[in-house]
Amino acid sequence: MYAIVEASGRQYQLEAGRFVDIDLVPVEPGQEFVFENVLMIVSGQESQVGQPYVAGAKVTGKVLAHGRDTKIIVYHMRPKKGTRKKQGHRQGYTRVLVNSISVNNEVLAEAKSKEKADV
Repeated sequence: MYAIVEASGRQYQLEAGRFVDIDLVPVEPGQEFVFENVLMIVSGQESQVGQPYVAGAKVTGKVLAHGRDTKIIVYHMRPKKGTRKKQGHRQGYTRVLVNSISVNNEVLAEAKSKEKADV
């Protein structure tokens, strides 16, 4: 069971119990984050495709942490002109743990918690 959602202009395939790194969002770690723009939900052989979004569908998750990606180097040089420009960039991201996938307040998939697994 997975859902394809749109966040920050990109599309992500999300499964309950897994985490995803999205572009930096202004939500504190430990708080809930909701993906409202669900494009498609796939459950086994059945699938629901939105036009453009699935009505009443949402994916909820918990913000784990904020971080920064590895540095990339952007280097511009104009030959025979003596012009050189070297610049570095680190993209910020937010790590979100997917808790549940639901449609019309009916939970289709839910992450297994560690307390339930130990019992």
